[in-house]
Amino acid sequence: MANSKRTLFLKRRMRVRNKLRKVNAGRLRLSVHRSNKNISCQLIDDVRGVTLAAASTMEKDLGVVGKNNVEAAKKVGAAIAERAAKAGVTEAYFDRGGFLFHGKVKALADAAREGGLKI
Repeated sequence: MANSKRTLFLKRRMRVRNKLRKVNAGRLRLSVHRSNKNISCQLIDDVRGVTLAAASTMEKDLGVVGKNNVEAAKKVGAAIAERAAKAGVTEAYFDRGGFLFHGKVKALADAAREGGLKI
């Protein structure tokens, strides 16, 4: 029986997260979620179980409400890098979840790198 797209996505997401947990070494995790209408990311401290910073296209001050394209992803990436710097975070692991690393997800990661976050 063929696996559904959702099942394959969940398997891929767990494979990525489990690998990150093995090599984590106390660094934070930059988790990305992409839906059909929005893209969001958050810096998570897995040891304490808290979110230190977050950015999303649902925020009005970014000016890309309800957009899910490469330009919106770049703005979200720049915003998370800025908020990470305010929180005193300089490096993190990039958790793409089950999403492939191209297009919007890659644009977000590149913008975060340009903003000073070491991924």
